[in-house]
Amino acid sequence: MADLAPYRVLLGSRLRAQLTYRRSFVLDVLGSVAIGALEFAEVYVIFSSITVLGELDFAGAALLFALANISFSIADMVVGHVDTLPQYIRTGTLDAFLLRPLPVLAQLITSDLQLRRLGRTAFALVIGVVALAQADIAWTPALALLAALTPVTGAAIFAALFVCAAAVQFWLVEGGEFANAFTYGGSYAASYPTSIFTLPMRVLFTFVIPAAFTAYLPTLVLLGHAGPALTPAVLGWFAPLAAALAWTVALLGWRAGLRHYTGTGS
Repeated sequence: MADLAPYRVLLGSRLRAQLTYRRSFVLDVLGSVAIGALEFAEVYVIFSSITVLGELDFAGAALLFALANISFSIADMVVGHVDTLPQYIRTGTLDAFLLRPLPVLAQLITSDLQLRRLGRTAFALVIGVVALAQADIAWTPALALLAALTPVTGAAIFAALFVCAAAVQFWLVEGGEFANAFTYGGSYAASYPTSIFTLPMRVLFTFVIPAAFTAYLPTLVLLGHAGPALTPAVLGWFAPLAAALAWTVALLGWRAGLRHYTGTGS
């Protein structure tokens, strides 16, 4: 079994550093809550003019928003910093990681932990609890398990996207904005019903960037909707498989990128 002590030390030092300046930390958390509230306000404004969007009423859309935001904020808190890989390369930090007898990706992930993202997670969690209470769901043990697992599998999928974005930057050294189009763009797309997109975009955000598996497809299952053509609700049960496939691609891409890396020479 791998020795996790070095990772616990790294994480502990990062957590203590973030909690040292508590007033600044509280302001960061409140700022994170404000981001979540503003994004939910966008959903509320849309439903002030319509009653149904892509088969979902307001309670269903709120549930979709909550599941997508809980998943993304957890992934962003734990893994989100890996897409700043060019900074690690420029400062020589990645070269230092390569000298240590520990997996480079594990060192990179544990090198930072953005606790301020907890504000957005907490806000989305509150929205999710209220939406679940308001939504018309015929609860069964299987649906309860799906509701509990969806934020976990969703976070795993978003985390895999962040690792993919980091791997791409071994070739596109200044490709941060390009990579963000898939990570943060995927998060935005996941917050709305995939059925409102055109068919090519629906295929893109389901089978290429598996954002629909993070919230939309499980939401359809929970609410008992059939789902649109090519992306039926039954796919929501396969979210763990989508997460496993996403991580397989991410780890293969990361491994290829690391082999391609030749150092900064500094």
